[in-house]
Amino acid sequence: MTGETFYLLCGVWTLVMLAIFIQAIRLSYRIEARSPGLTNRSGFPRKAMMFHTVTNTNVARDQETQGMRRRMIGLLLIVLAGFALLWAGVSLFRVAP
Repeated sequence: MTGETFYLLCGVWTLVMLAIFIQAIRLSYRIEARSPGLTNRSGFPRKAMMFHTVTNTNVARDQETQGMRRRMIGLLLIVLAGFALLWAGVSLFRVAP
């Protein structure tokens, strides 16, 4: 594999992983809006509380919110698998000096 092809594949991989991660963040904000324990009442913007939504801390227990949470976990697992595949691919095709 040539260097240009490798860089092109890494660039496409980066855009795909970034798009999936942004979807997970947006889904986390939607889960927070549906959960009374996670609603932002301060009036100031804050970071997504993804750790709370993944671990089901203060998340609403209705079926729709739990389904959204499972979808977000699936998206995060896709990102994790993408990093694992990239690591495996790089270590597989590593060129010895």
